[in-house]
Amino acid sequence: METVKTFVREDDTATIVCPACKMPKTISVASFKNKTHYLKVRCQCNTVFRVHLDFRRFYRKTTDIPGTYKTLKPAGHGGGIIHIKDISHGGLGFTVSGMNTIEKGHRLLVSFQLDDKRKTALKKEVVVQSVNDNFVGCRFSSTQAYEKELGFYLKG
Repeated sequence: METVKTFVREDDTATIVCPACKMPKTISVASFKNKTHYLKVRCQCNTVFRVHLDFRRFYRKTTDIPGTYKTLKPAGHGGGIIHIKDISHGGLGFTVSGMNTIEKGHRLLVSFQLDDKRKTALKKEVVVQSVNDNFVGCRFSSTQAYEKELGFYLKG
C-alpha cells in the first residue's frame, strides 16, 4: 500500500492528494495531533492508500552534507565529524562518525557548507533535542538570527 506524506498547517488542516487520480481533499486533522500520524484513506476513485501526517512546524529538507561539531556546554566534551541528514528553519538532524558523548540538552557549534551554488559556509549554535544511536536531532539556538542563505536553500 502506497504512503503519501502531507504537511499539517497551523490551523490543523491538511490537503491529501490521491496518488492515483491526483484529486486533492482538505480535511481537519486536529483530532490526530497527539495520537496516530498515519491514516488509511479511500479516495472517491476507490484507491486505498496511507497518509503520513507531518505536524512539524517547519518543512524539513533531506540532505547529505558533511560537517563538524564542537561541544560548547558542557565544556570539554570535544567534537567530531558529522553528516547532516536533514535541515529546516528550526533545526537539523545529523549522524555522528565514531564514538561520541552527545546527550539531550548539550549545546553544540555545528559548522558545515551548504550544497548550493555558492557553497555557503554556516556555523550554527544548536541545542540537542534527541539522540537515537548515532542520529542526533537539534534545534537552532534561539539567540541566533535567521539567515537568509538558509531560507533560500530550503526553498530550492
